[in-house]
Amino acid sequence: MNKYFRMTTMAYLIFLSGVLGAMLYAGIVVTAVTFHTDMWLGADLLTHFQEGQIMTENFLRLSYVVNLLILVVVLYEGYKFKKFERDTVTKVATFFVLATALLFSQYYIPDIIAMQAQGEEVTKSVAFLNTHKGSEINSKIFALALIVLIVQNMRKACK
Repeated sequence: MNKYFRMTTMAYLIFLSGVLGAMLYAGIVVTAVTFHTDMWLGADLLTHFQEGQIMTENFLRLSYVVNLLILVVVLYEGYKFKKFERDTVTKVATFFVLATALLFSQYYIPDIIAMQAQGEEVTKSVAFLNTHKGSEINSKIFALALIVLIVQNMRKACK
């Protein structure tokens, strides 16, 4: 591997790891703080619906980074695929990263925003709860696939 491509690979791995960290941080820490504002502020200043709107804005902004990740993964993994340097595990992980990233940014986020725009009552519906649960499952699959992709690339880069 030449020097410049090795640096590109390191930048790629750092970027993937950063997006994974941001996704985990948003899902674990930011969610816990946002949906328990009464504990941090000492009073019920925000409704659950308003807390959900704040959380949605956080995930909307994260989706911009996820969209960039889609582009970066397609370019890097596509190049490595064309060079015949990809194994089955990496190809499957790449597929799951791209599929779940697209679902997150192009399906779940716009759908949740559209439902929230219809008002608080819609967010208590079965359709909203199922969409939200689907987005949680999707995020977990995304994180797992991203970990596999990072590990596979690190394994190959360290040979």
